[in-house]
Amino acid sequence: MFESVLCAQKAKAALNGADIYAGCCTLKIEYARPTRLNVIRNDNDSWDYTKPYLGRRDRGKGRQRQAILGEHPSSFRHDGYGSHGPLLPLPSRYRMGSRDTPELVAYPLPQASSSYMHGGNPSGSVVMVSGLHQLKMNCSRVFNLFCLYGNIEKVKFMKTIPGTALVEMGDEYAVERAVTHLNNVKLFGKRLNVCVSKQHSVVPSQIFELEDGTSSYKDFAMSKNNRFTSAGQASKNIIQPPSCVLHYYNVPLCVTEETFTKLCNDHEVLTFIKYKVFDAKPSAKTLSGLLEWECKTDAVEALTALNHYQIRVPNGSNPYTLKLCFSTSSHL
Repeated sequence: MFESVLCAQKAKAALNGADIYAGCCTLKIEYARPTRLNVIRNDNDSWDYTKPYLGRRDRGKGRQRQAILGEHPSSFRHDGYGSHGPLLPLPSRYRMGSRDTPELVAYPLPQASSSYMHGGNPSGSVVMVSGLHQLKMNCSRVFNLFCLYGNIEKVKFMKTIPGTALVEMGDEYAVERAVTHLNNVKLFGKRLNVCVSKQHSVVPSQIFELEDGTSSYKDFAMSKNNRFTSAGQASKNIIQPPSCVLHYYNVPLCVTEETFTKLCNDHEVLTFIKYKVFDAKPSAKTLSGLLEWECKTDAVEALTALNHYQIRVPNGSNPYTLKLCFSTSSHL
């Protein structure tokens, strides 16, 4: 049990998929149904870290009974939260012990991982996404969704785990945003599980052909559709959790409601229920506005399929790239 839902979400994102031992004993963490834990004593089977002397007869008097793994480190605070991790061998990326440190001790966590567990940032730049529809998802569609929360470097679907992909993002902050906003989101009838991967980077190995004929690996490092390439560009992004309203922009002046309806039909996603176009300046060359769907899931699917679609204009030299993101508006 954690102090808040946010702390639990970040702990799950940091530890789910990590190995207790190198290459084995992979942690699988899911949310439990109980909303509270009732701990009556601190022993080998249960522990309340907010009450370090719970169930002790000698509460604070003299030495406590001998613990299996020895005393708590001196830096362990009485509120139960310190700079050290749990009493078990953590994955190598979390260790900072010396060579002489025994295997089963309380390894201190690195600063990045510790801060993430208590409200800071995750320690990696790769996320693992499972629950992807094998017929409807590919590298470009993964990019279309995840690029809303940070730059995308590479996307690779895993051959050994169908419906699972690794996404290398620009930095750990992008990973944190993606995990926070996209984990547990429903997409094409499946629920996404988005967590921090133990991989430090995505390597283009075991490339194969997806169901739609596209490659299982794609490099987006030089893509012009990345939206966080500079501080100025990043500040203009609308970073929102998925909602039923999408903000569209960078579309040519000739685009109408019927244009969007046809796009939805062509890409086999449900069409919107409300349409709005913002007033444009006389000198404007593009339009922007809002589209509302019946529910959040329908909007997420439309964004995944239509984001970065190339709209060609008759007698035009270059196509316009449709840009979509989740809106701050809840309804039109």
